Amino acid sequence: MLVAGLLAATPVSAELRGLEIIAPANPGGGWDQTARAMQAALQDAGLASGVQVSNIPGAGGTIGLAQFVTSKKRSGDAILVGGLVMVGAILTNNAPVTLDDVTPLARLTGEYQLIVVPAESPIQSMADLVAKLKEDPGAVSWAGGSAGGTDHILAGLVAKAVGVDPTKINYIAHSGGGEALAAILGGHVTAGISGYQEFAPQIAAGKLRGLALSSEERLAGVDIPTLREQGIDVTLVNWRGLFAPPQIRDADKATLSEAIAKMVESPAWQDTLKTRDWLNLYLPADAFAAFLAEDQAKVAQTLKDIGLVQ
Repeated sequence: MLVAGLLAATPVSAELRGLEIIAPANPGGGWDQTARAMQAALQDAGLASGVQVSNIPGAGGTIGLAQFVTSKKRSGDAILVGGLVMVGAILTNNAPVTLDDVTPLARLTGEYQLIVVPAESPIQSMADLVAKLKEDPGAVSWAGGSAGGTDHILAGLVAKAVGVDPTKINYIAHSGGGEALAAILGGHVTAGISGYQEFAPQIAAGKLRGLALSSEERLAGVDIPTLREQGIDVTLVNWRGLFAPPQIRDADKATLSEAIAKMVESPAWQDTLKTRDWLNLYLPADAFAAFLAEDQAKVAQTLKDIGLVQ
């Protein structure tokens, strides 16, 4: 009876051991935060043990993507974090390795984009910004992240929606959110674009004015209108997703998929979503693959309109 009692008290071993989650970016960014939040949630829920996070930064995630494809082929214990920024980076960098070379595993989270101006700017609304844009597209400078990334895509979509040639937009790319924010706060650019959470503290402090969100509806508790509310038919969500290695075995893919499905339902992950104000955009592997194919086509068209891709 004692032996039976000891066996019953022994915890079931984790499904995944030694899992490596690769964030193809520097520590601190959205992909890195996603990877580390996953690390904590998977282990907290008893779904994995010995989870490690590796950072492979550079070129909008395409360097990490290439290394993942080369070094993790057929591996059942590795996951790559990626997202909309990577889709654009692959096209603008003409990367030899693409998302067609990996295995879509799950769409996970997302955040809406926000267009802002400095608090002292004479631009009070999107109507003011659009009027200035129509008058002289080059005179409106936009600060955001990497060329071809989510911020750049939104600027192009807005220009196209209001009848301005997207190739004429004056977009100034920055290597990080901190640099872009400094340019906006310093009045060196007309407007800025980033994820809502990037700008929320400065809006609360009265340093920035939010003009429009890229969401379909207003966000709860956020007194900033959407683009659609202001007559600009544009929505955009900066999604983040997960990829398994190429040529992964069906059994290994099923194990990873099941662990992710259980993780997104776990209390630890649900708390993370609330704490970080991330949108729950979970889609399982097949649905994510279908979404990805459609999204890649949309991004390719937008980048062609902007003039970044032939």
